[in-house]
Amino acid sequence: MNSATSFPVFIHDCGFHSALGCEPASIHQALQTGQSKGMLIDDGILNTHTSTVIGRVTEALPEIPQALSQHSTRNNQLALSALLQIKTSVEDAVLQYGSNRIAVIVGTSTSGIADGEVAYAQKIDQGVFPENYHYSKQELGDSANFVADLFNITGPCYTISTACSSSGRVFISAKRMLQAGIVDAVIVGGVDTICRLTLNGFNGLEALSNQLCQPFSAERSGINIGESAAFMLLSTKPSDIALLGAGDSSDAHHISAPHPEGNGAEQAMRAALDDACLTPDHIGYINAHGTATPLNDSMESKAIYRVFGDKVPVSSTKPLTGHTLGAASATEAAIAWHILRHQLPLPIQRCTNKAEDIEVALVENEQYLGSKAILSNSFAFGGNNISLIFGYTHG
Repeated sequence: MNSATSFPVFIHDCGFHSALGCEPASIHQALQTGQSKGMLIDDGILNTHTSTVIGRVTEALPEIPQALSQHSTRNNQLALSALLQIKTSVEDAVLQYGSNRIAVIVGTSTSGIADGEVAYAQKIDQGVFPENYHYSKQELGDSANFVADLFNITGPCYTISTACSSSGRVFISAKRMLQAGIVDAVIVGGVDTICRLTLNGFNGLEALSNQLCQPFSAERSGINIGESAAFMLLSTKPSDIALLGAGDSSDAHHISAPHPEGNGAEQAMRAALDDACLTPDHIGYINAHGTATPLNDSMESKAIYRVFGDKVPVSSTKPLTGHTLGAASATEAAIAWHILRHQLPLPIQRCTNKAEDIEVALVENEQYLGSKAILSNSFAFGGNNISLIFGYTHG
C-alpha cells in the first residue's frame, strides 16, 4: 500500500456477537475479567469422540426474514444478530449516499456448511434433502449476498475467503474502494459458525487443544475454534475512530505452517505502519494472532519483537472467543473498537508460565492504552498475513 496517497477510513458503527456475548456490558465484562461464558467443552463434535473447547454463541439468534429465506442458515442468523446492531447507521448511509454507492465486503471460511452437514445427514438417512435446502446456502458468496439483500444494497458486493485472514482483507479492499472513489461507504465484516468439517479438519492436523487455549504459555498445546460475527460501517466521513492503516503479505512458506521466523508477519506489520504513516511508538497495544500453537506463537513473538521490541503490551483474546477462523480479523477489530470507544483496560494475557521462546511484553496486569493506536494481527494458511491499525483520529 502506498502511504503517500493513504488516508484514514473512518468507522461509524460496529455490531458484534461472539462467545463474549452480544451486549456491550457482557462483552466488556468478559474482556475485563478474562472469563467468557461461551468457551465450552464439547465432547460430541469430533469424530474421534474426544473433547475439545469451542467458543460458542449461547444467545438465541434472530430468524431470517421470510423474504430472504433463500439465505436461511445459522451463519446468516449470526451475521444478522450483528447487523441489526448497525441497522440505523446503514439505513442513514443509504439515505445519504444511495444504495448503489455502498459496497458490501464480507470474509468467511465456513458460510453455511453447518446447515449442509445437517442436510446431507438427512440425505444419507432418508434418501432426500430437506425441502428448504439448496447448495447455494453454503456457497461462500452467500454471506455477502445476504447482507446486500438485507439492506437492499446495489453497490459492489463480494465475499473474500483467505482462511483466517479473510475478514482482515475486507478492510484493505474497502479502503482501496473508498480511496478510488468507487463508493462512499462500505459494510465490512466477517462471520463464521461452528461446523464439524472445520473442527475435524483441525483435529486431523493435531492442532486442537482439549482445554482452554493458552497463548504464549510453555504449556500451549493448540487452538480452540470459535464462532463470531462482526460488522462495521466505513466511510471517508470523519469520525473519532478509524482504520488508520493496513498491511498485508503472502510469504507462501507452507500450506498450513507459518514461516518459523515470522518473515511474512513482520512484513505485514511494517506495511501497516507505513500505510498509517506511524512509527512503532504510536502503537499502544497489539492484539496478537496468538493461536496457542507452538509454531504460531513462537514466530509471532519473534516478528513483533523485531518491529516493536518489548515495549508494546501484547495479548491474544482467543481464550475469550476461540479462533473464529474467517471471522477472526473482524472479531479482533471489533474488540479493538470497543477498547477505543469505551476506553477499556487492555485484555490481560492470563499466562501463568510464559514460554522461554516468547520475548514480547505480555499484558499481565491492568493497564490502559498508552498511545493512540492498536495493531491487530491475523495470519492464515498459505502465509496470507494481515495487520490492521485502529486508532483515534485525534491526539
